[in-house]
Amino acid sequence: MTFQNQSAGIPGTVDARTTAAASSAFLVQAFVWMFAGLLVSAGVAAIVQSDATLRQFALDNFLILIIAQLGIAFGISLGITRMNATLALGLFFVYAVSIGLTIGLIVSAYTGSSVATAFLSASAMFGGAALYGATTHRSLASLGGFLTMGVIGLIVALIVNTFLASGTAGLIISIIGVVIFTALTAYDVQRIQAGALVARTGSVEKAAVIGALRLYLDFINLFLFLLRLLGGGRR
Repeated sequence: MTFQNQSAGIPGTVDARTTAAASSAFLVQAFVWMFAGLLVSAGVAAIVQSDATLRQFALDNFLILIIAQLGIAFGISLGITRMNATLALGLFFVYAVSIGLTIGLIVSAYTGSSVATAFLSASAMFGGAALYGATTHRSLASLGGFLTMGVIGLIVALIVNTFLASGTAGLIISIIGVVIFTALTAYDVQRIQAGALVARTGSVEKAAVIGALRLYLDFINLFLFLLRLLGGGRR
């Protein structure tokens, strides 16, 4: 069953039943779990930084961790309607822990000031985009297809540049990545607030988890692309 929000113009969203209070609740729950996930990742990353054994483990199993992360993210996204909210939330935090392992390894290659600058820049851009998505009366639904294709193209470009090792291409890819994930932040916030994920999953709790996952991914990717751009100084 499909719900249509005529004011937002976003397919698959809740209509009259999505009051202003309910819309805020959708968004607040998603942000609560997103920030909790980021705290978990930050804590794990800090431990990796201070523990040489754990850092070596992340290095030795980096590819396995990446594959596992992709599997968990796709598993939550594709299976959210068939699993209960508790399982989905548990998988989200397992995902956050695994991301913390890889993030801890990645940031160890950069100076503390570079990491801080990238984090503050990502926070500011994410916050601005989220605010825009939550307050604009303009529908961002038409961006969905373009942004999805943009993410796919970005992944392909990253894989290709892994073999080419082109600094110029890497710079361009990072700039495009920042633009795409800033736009995705505004798009995802608007969809969450409009009730699109609640309509899809049939549950506020499940919608909060999948919404948190999307916002978490937006922020993490924004941070990593900014780190590539701003983190010139390496240890």
